[in-house]
Amino acid sequence: MRKKYFWIFYFFSDFLSSATSWLLFNYYRKTYIENYPFEINHKLVISTLLISIFWILVYSAFGNYKNVYKKYRIKEITQTLSQSFIGIIFIFFTFLLDDKINSYQDYYSLITALIVLHVFLTFTPRILLTTKTVSSIHQKKIGFNTILIGSEKKAKDIFNEINNLKKGTGHFFIGYVSTPNSKDLVGETGLKKLGDYHQINKIIEDFEIEEVIIATESDDLQKTNQIINDLANLKVEIKVIADMYSILTGSVKMNSIFGALLISVNPEIMPSWQKTIKRILDLLISIIAIVLLIPVFIVLAILIKFGSKGGVIFKQQRIGLGNKPFEIFKFRSMFLESEKNGPQLSSQNDPRITPIGRFMRKTRLDETPQFFNVIKGDMSLVGPRPERQFYIDEIIKKAPHYKHISNVKPGITSWGQVKYGYAENVDEMIARLKFDLLYVENMSLVLDVKILFYTIIIMLKGSGK
Repeated sequence: MRKKYFWIFYFFSDFLSSATSWLLFNYYRKTYIENYPFEINHKLVISTLLISIFWILVYSAFGNYKNVYKKYRIKEITQTLSQSFIGIIFIFFTFLLDDKINSYQDYYSLITALIVLHVFLTFTPRILLTTKTVSSIHQKKIGFNTILIGSEKKAKDIFNEINNLKKGTGHFFIGYVSTPNSKDLVGETGLKKLGDYHQINKIIEDFEIEEVIIATESDDLQKTNQIINDLANLKVEIKVIADMYSILTGSVKMNSIFGALLISVNPEIMPSWQKTIKRILDLLISIIAIVLLIPVFIVLAILIKFGSKGGVIFKQQRIGLGNKPFEIFKFRSMFLESEKNGPQLSSQNDPRITPIGRFMRKTRLDETPQFFNVIKGDMSLVGPRPERQFYIDEIIKKAPHYKHISNVKPGITSWGQVKYGYAENVDEMIARLKFDLLYVENMSLVLDVKILFYTIIIMLKGSGK
């Protein structure tokens, strides 16, 4: 089976394990705790189906069905135990707490039985699947299409190190790509040269590359940074060779005892379960906000409509997650034809801004229609502010690392927006950018709450720039 469909085995395994453990638990519950004869009726069938679906949703929220070919056994043990504990606590307080019992000792017996049955029946097929996968990777039967960027000594050494490991690391080397003004030493290993660096996008697409190992020389940090920035928009895992400084500062996180010393450049900072909760909160808060703000929307719509010519809602194309364009919604805060001479950023005393528009910008009320963008899935409540392609091109000329911003969904508010407000020129955009990059590298629900808190303060004070 192809790698991208292998998760189906885990999915059906978890579903059957959940159903079986619930049926066995109910057999124990009826026979030994409640002293009733066990029978399968429609109520038990429905509860078994619902419980199984519940567990699938829990596992999906924790990202169990993503990158299943990159699972390892220790992680499987810790994930199964922690997720089972969370789910069982929820089930216990939801379905079992009102059971008729003889003593509180029965509660301990019930929860112990459920934990033992569920963990054992869930973990056993999982560990068998993961062991089979790990074994196939170690035997170099399966892996991930990988290319090496670099052609000098460091690139040659890391290829020989990985290639000569007794146990495979999952890297299927398709070939290497040489960088400008570099000696070609990798060719001596027999690895195929796929082309020069200027062809990297086409090479990654044509050979369906999943991982890239950057192996430039230690004294060429600028070249490494440029490559990382160039690959930021491509759907590949980027790894660089660890040096002693990276090891001492704790940047190197090893999952395999036998693996090479590589640093993952673009790991997912926010765990899958937090991403799920973030999306749920985005939807709930947006729906509640829209309902509560209906009277404000009506008042603003009247003031905008009668304050100046033009529509109430302003629509504009912005660039979102994965560089995909979308149409952003705002309350119109400028006079018509404000950009008849081309794209222009607003300034603090911009004559193009209407009187009501000035108030809306200070209180950020002009951004509130973006709750609809959040519901559509184009945006999140918190994330880097989306820009137009024109300004993205201008920013990248001065700050190529801006490309990393497209790895996360844009937001109504952001760390940079809280710190700087509306940028008046490209240099201010770049200054704001470092805070958005910090957000990307430190994403968490706690950070989102802090940013939302300060955004609300700005709105109430009317101190937005």
